[in-house]
Parts: sequence; C-alpha cells; structure tokens
Amino acid sequence: MSENAIGAENQQGSRPSIRWIDPSETTRRAPFSKREVKSYLLGALHDGTFSSNRRFRISQKGTEWLEVLKGLFKIVGYNSWVYKEGKDRDVYILETLANFLSFRFNPLQCKTAAEKVGYIRGFFDAEGGIPKKSTDRFYIQLVQKNKTKLEKLKHILKTLGIKTGRIHNPSKRVDPDYWRMYIPADDQKRFVQKIGSWHPRKIRTLYERKKI
Repeated sequence: MSENAIGAENQQGSRPSIRWIDPSETTRRAPFSKREVKSYLLGALHDGTFSSNRRFRISQKGTEWLEVLKGLFKIVGYNSWVYKEGKDRDVYILETLANFLSFRFNPLQCKTAAEKVGYIRGFFDAEGGIPKKSTDRFYIQLVQKNKTKLEKLKHILKTLGIKTGRIHNPSKRVDPDYWRMYIPADDQKRFVQKIGSWHPRKIRTLYERKKI
C-alpha cells in the first residue's frame, strides 16, 4: 500500500470524499494518505487518555465513532479494540498501543495541507461543537483547556484560508482554563467543505443542516 494513496479513484477519476459518504462506508472507501489518517488520529486523541498499562483510550457514548477510529487505525497498520465499560453504563472504550500517538504532538509539525486538514478534522471530531437541535442557530466551535493549542490551530486554519473568531474564555468564574473560538458564519461553509468530519453523528447533523 502506498504512502500517498490508500484507496482507488472512482469511475469519473475523482477521489470520493470521506466527509460526505454514509458513515458506515467511512473507512472502507477512504482514499487518503496514511499521513492524513495519522494526523486525524493525533487530532482525535484530544478526546483520549493514557492508561496505567500504557494504552491510549478514547471513550464515547455508543460505538459509531469508535468503529470509524478502529478502521482508521487498521488502515495505518495498527490494531485497536472496542469494548463496553461496565455493565450498567452506556460508555464504550477504544484502546490501542499505536506508538505514533502522543499527547505532546505539536500540530505545527504538520507540513502538507492534507496533514493540516487531517489534524484539524480529528480535533474537530473530538473537541469541536455544532448544535444538536435543528432549531438552534448553526455554529462551529473548537474548544480546549490549552489556549496555546487553540492558537496553533488558529494559525493552521489561517494557512488553509479559513478565518476564526477570537479565542476567549466564556466565564473565568465557571472555568478559568476553558477556551474556545468560533468559525465565523461567512467561513462555516468553507470549513465544512475543506475540513469536514469523519464523525458519524456530526456528518448526519451537517447533512440535516444542509452544510454539506
């Protein structure tokens, strides 16, 4: 398998985007470089922890996104497994020993546009927010406890031609270490088209809100 292409082109010669297809097809039809996939998984790690037995763990309610991650790990040659945590909790865990993962990864190390897009997409799927209700005003936000990390993402998005709002703390009284930034309304469509999502729930919401 080459480093530059994981899947074949479609009959028209264009590469089908994982952002827009049915979530169940997400990993099977992914025509993306290993570097982009690894960058995505590094971004998605913001929703993870590191266990005492030296395994990276990502927890979710439900298994949809975890199964996508499992497929992506397989694409880049690493095993992972998903299991339910406890009998009475609707919480599932993905674990992996993938040695390229690191909480210390600096996203500014992403050199190519594909790597930058992959990392931002993974971060958005892990830490990004969009409204769940169709009646709510549409927004896209990125949140993080680490303000410096958001500053780096802001810089990366700028290099990709996507504007962001100011990084701010909604309430220092509630949480002085909670930071977020919004994608301005004029750039939301560009964010969705260029960055997109590999998270099944977010893909469905974007379809419903006609942002895809």
